[in-house]
Amino acid sequence: MSMSDIEIPLFPLDVVLFPGTALPLHIFEARYRSLITDCQRDHMPFGVVLAKPESVYLEEEPFSVGTMAVIHNLERLPDDRYTLMAVGTQRFRIVELHRTTPYLSGVVELLYDDAEPDEMLYPPMTQANSLFLRYLNMVLECMNEEGNTVALPELPEDLSYFIAYFLEIQNEVKQHLLELTSTRQRLQEEIEILRREVPFMRQILSKEISEERCMLN
Repeated sequence: MSMSDIEIPLFPLDVVLFPGTALPLHIFEARYRSLITDCQRDHMPFGVVLAKPESVYLEEEPFSVGTMAVIHNLERLPDDRYTLMAVGTQRFRIVELHRTTPYLSGVVELLYDDAEPDEMLYPPMTQANSLFLRYLNMVLECMNEEGNTVALPELPEDLSYFIAYFLEIQNEVKQHLLELTSTRQRLQEEIEILRREVPFMRQILSKEISEERCMLN
């Protein structure tokens, strides 16, 4: 273990958290109540990791890359359950897994995107931003929430995480995007996903509009 490696509690879930995004959690299992208690006591983050599909309950096997989360809006309920908002901060790679406490923990090293010049990042950022806004507006329209507005991140890396988190795609694809260390590649792959998803969402909306018209006639 290097001097820069740290040990943190790990929370395997069926979701991929990205830096800069927020995940509401309802904590009711005893092992994860202990995790939250320990994090609060020691003022430390915990790691959100995607559990592998073949994982067995109480013996979850996580993917090797996850996201550190800090606790916001913690509320303790009368029966010792918790509700909280887990806010992603920094990606990490698991170096060692430990099963010595009621919950999973691990030694992790921080994971960073490679340095890339702005002229390589801003063209795909602009394209991804435009496509994602179209995609998001159609999603909101499907949910009858088209009046809502969403402020997108202004930096390429932050935008790439934001898009990856909110895309309705398989967790394994999101995990792949999380593990990439090139912001440019992450944006390029999201552009390809959005090019497929935008027409699909348009078809869904057209079908819903046609069905509504049939009901009115």
